[in-house]
Amino acid sequence: MCLTLESDYAVRIIGCLTEENKRVDAKNISEKTGVSLRFSLKILRKLVSAGLVKSFKGMQGGYELAKPPAQITMKDVIETVEGSYYLNKCHEDEFVCTRDAKSFCRYRSVYNEISDIVRSKLESYNFEQLVK
Repeated sequence: MCLTLESDYAVRIIGCLTEENKRVDAKNISEKTGVSLRFSLKILRKLVSAGLVKSFKGMQGGYELAKPPAQITMKDVIETVEGSYYLNKCHEDEFVCTRDAKSFCRYRSVYNEISDIVRSKLESYNFEQLVK
């Protein structure tokens, strides 16, 4: 299992804004992260919508973190792009299990435990730590 490229790029963008520690325009973000300008703008819209990044228009426009890097975790960024992390689709509301509804699925609890561990680990890393 791999993170999508979009999640990887979102992490890079937050890392860039953390390192710069100032307002940065989208073109510079794109150049510093190696993410195309078009894809950077798409990801930045999601990060702004989630309240992780602030955007500013005009000549002095650009993007900056909406909160201190210590308050932004890897989980925040990845789940902004991907949605809630689950190892298996059986945890999604719209999933229809092929097993008989009366039967107990012995695997679901294991998948749930692993998902909880991954989410917890992602939450343990914040961007203040990551850019040191």
